[in-house]
Amino acid sequence: MSLGSGRRARGRTAALPGTDTGAPATGRIGSWALAGLVLLLSALVVLLDVVTGEDLRVIPLLVVVPALASVFCTLRQTVWVAVWITVVVVGSGLGGDGTFWDFVFGIGFTVLACALGVAACAARIRHATEMDRLRSAAVALQRQILRPLPVITGQVSAYGLYEPMEEDRFVGGDIYEVVESPYGTRVIIGDVQGKGIAAIGAGFAAIAAFREAAVREPTLTGVVQALEDAVVRHNVFSAQTGEAERFVTALVLGFDEEDGVQVVNCGHLPPRLLHEGCASAVPLERTYVPLGLAGLSRETRAEESFALPPGGTLLVVTDGVTEARDAARAFYPLDRRLEGWAGHGPRELLEALHLDLETFTGGMRRDDVAALALCRAPGDGEPRPTTAAAEDVRPVAGAVSD
Repeated sequence: MSLGSGRRARGRTAALPGTDTGAPATGRIGSWALAGLVLLLSALVVLLDVVTGEDLRVIPLLVVVPALASVFCTLRQTVWVAVWITVVVVGSGLGGDGTFWDFVFGIGFTVLACALGVAACAARIRHATEMDRLRSAAVALQRQILRPLPVITGQVSAYGLYEPMEEDRFVGGDIYEVVESPYGTRVIIGDVQGKGIAAIGAGFAAIAAFREAAVREPTLTGVVQALEDAVVRHNVFSAQTGEAERFVTALVLGFDEEDGVQVVNCGHLPPRLLHEGCASAVPLERTYVPLGLAGLSRETRAEESFALPPGGTLLVVTDGVTEARDAARAFYPLDRRLEGWAGHGPRELLEALHLDLETFTGGMRRDDVAALALCRAPGDGEPRPTTAAAEDVRPVAGAVSD
């Protein structure tokens, strides 16, 4: 499951983040409530106009109502409001003592104001519809880049938490993927260096290379070398087009049928192991340079192994978790928090982490947050879901993180 952001997307509209696509079709105010408000306002203004008489005409103030309706209502509602206001102004003019030209000017001004309100409403709805189409196309593309979670393979159950830094965005700067291959299940989680649209390409290059190499390469180091080559090729292309070169910090994991896990750490945070009420960082001997920077180092990347016992959960996170700050600028104490969650299953662990991060930061995140909770399949004993049936999903597309 993809917690938090997936929940927000489900609460809005069919996976279109940051939009309220129902507003153009149904309006933000019910028709009966709108009718009551307009009738009440009209009655108050007419009564005030009768009280003030010819010394102070307040009926013209009603032309503001269609303008307000154009912001919050549907086109049909706005037209109804405009017609009603025109009728009220005309009726008031017919019963008034003003001159003929005062009457004509008042009616003309009212009709013009109402027409502008209707036109503004139509323009707003047209713009909102176009933005919905663009976001829908972006969502369709993003779903092809990073798959929804959970993913359950023959070796591992992978559950996920993803929270973009910007509330109205569907994508952020953290990348992940889970691939079942003839050599076991391969997993990657990482960050792309830099910000902005230009950084997205490096994340796409790494993800595409991982999907292919995870199935093709018999060794985890072979997978990492393919990722390195892909990021380097992307940087060559970026230099030719005048864009900045990027590197990618990544943790690449391999799971087979046994209890062992293979890992190559390319400048990323080490995983945390939760088992039998204890939580601790997995001690890795080597941390290598990030992907794209192997040419600056003489070290040859090599894989390490550690045990993931049955019933244990492996938590891998990005620096959006460990570098989250509270109001006093203190860093989030992940390891201390994990001590109290060591008995949680993968779902409960991510739920607790998400809620605690929101409380700790006061909802003011300064970086994207991504975490994967990995355990041996079938994990929590549930039947293996298909991708289409995965609950609480919100895929991420990689690449605009520090």
